[in-house]
Amino acid sequence: MSSSAKADQADPKQVNSRGRVIIASLIGTTIEFYDFYVYATAAVLVFPALFFPTADATTALLSSFAIFGVAFVARPLGSIVFGHFGDKVGRKGTLVASLLTMGIATFLIGCLPTALVPGWTFWAPALLVVMRFMQGLALGGEWSGAALLATENAPEGKRAIWGTFPQLGAPIGFILANGIFLWLSFGLSTDQFQSWGWRIPFLLSAVMVIIGLYVRLKLVETPAFQKVIDQGEVSKLPVGRVFKTSWRPLILGTFVMLATYVLFYLMTTFTLSYGTAPATLEAAKAKAEAAGKPMTADAIAAWVPGLGYTRNEFLIMLIIGVVFFGIFTLVSGPLAEKYGRRKTLIWVTSGIILFGFAFVPLFGAGTAGVMTLLVLGFTLMGLTFGPMGALLPELFPTNVRYTGSAISYNMSSILGAAVAPFIAVALWEAADGSPVLVGIYLSSMAVLTLISLLIMKETRDLDYNSNVS
Repeated sequence: MSSSAKADQADPKQVNSRGRVIIASLIGTTIEFYDFYVYATAAVLVFPALFFPTADATTALLSSFAIFGVAFVARPLGSIVFGHFGDKVGRKGTLVASLLTMGIATFLIGCLPTALVPGWTFWAPALLVVMRFMQGLALGGEWSGAALLATENAPEGKRAIWGTFPQLGAPIGFILANGIFLWLSFGLSTDQFQSWGWRIPFLLSAVMVIIGLYVRLKLVETPAFQKVIDQGEVSKLPVGRVFKTSWRPLILGTFVMLATYVLFYLMTTFTLSYGTAPATLEAAKAKAEAAGKPMTADAIAAWVPGLGYTRNEFLIMLIIGVVFFGIFTLVSGPLAEKYGRRKTLIWVTSGIILFGFAFVPLFGAGTAGVMTLLVLGFTLMGLTFGPMGALLPELFPTNVRYTGSAISYNMSSILGAAVAPFIAVALWEAADGSPVLVGIYLSSMAVLTLISLLIMKETRDLDYNSNVS
């Protein structure tokens, strides 16, 4: 870097302001999570029928979830690719690239022909897999960059608070994605929604990507990474260096995030599936016949009951629950700053373990019970997700921080989120329609997170902007 470039970086006018950091870190993750949730919602509501029209209802749903999981397989690769450039070239350019990748992939999903189109029975699902892989690749690099943008610009003693800025993108993106689906379902007939209405949320992502790019292109490099450049400590091969010098934080970070991932994808994808599944066999038969796919004898034998809510009813309930997710994400920052990341998360994770045993009684207590379960689950989600924006980056030295935090975050996505909906559906069926095994699964994963938290050290007071590997 030339001396003039360094001077520009040091110019006080070029320092990222608090408002710019908040908007850039928040809008990016909002767009990324919006894109991701648009697919997650479509995977339950329309993709089984559009991309797997010849399969029975359960097989089509599981196939849709399998493609949903492809993105999580891609995310660790994305963490390596984007982490490499984030630790070698800088945070700003890498964040722009991840946003573009996600936005283009999501837009193209909205343009895909479905398997109902003659000649596209194989190619439509295959192209959906490719686009889903690109989404995962992008998200593999997005979160860590946004978290570093916030925390590496944070004032002393405010990292956990500033680290909640990108975390808010998750609930906001969820509300936007599902709110649009809900609006479309009210404004369009079922046939219109199935035919073309489902494409609109994917195509609208282009507008938000343009806004996100505008904000991010105005950023300057973070002070912490600029210091690495000035000291000549930029890693030539960040992924090799992080595995050599920080393998223990990689493992701990992966399992620290495990309960968070399992909880979130059970509270969204699984509950939507369970909540909107017919409560009686007669209702299931009527729903299948209305879709033009009468249940076979095997499908009848394999059928398990759900809660019987309409799609719109349950989406409204989910959106209400996610509001608590957003509120308690903000609450978690000051708590993690005051009491420490480790202690705060130990208490929250203990709450998640207990929450797993509430699945059956609350799901069986009518609408009030279901709503209580959603509020409690999303409250715990906010409290566990919020501190991660500071905790995971704090586990790693500055010159491998992008790569290290990204790998931990996304390896956890495979162990937690990628398989969570699939395992939950299998456990739901194994228990003949009861969510009891799903709750036990959540509690078991939370125990692994609790063990990791008990092993790790507190990271609140470390020298965040000076340490290198």
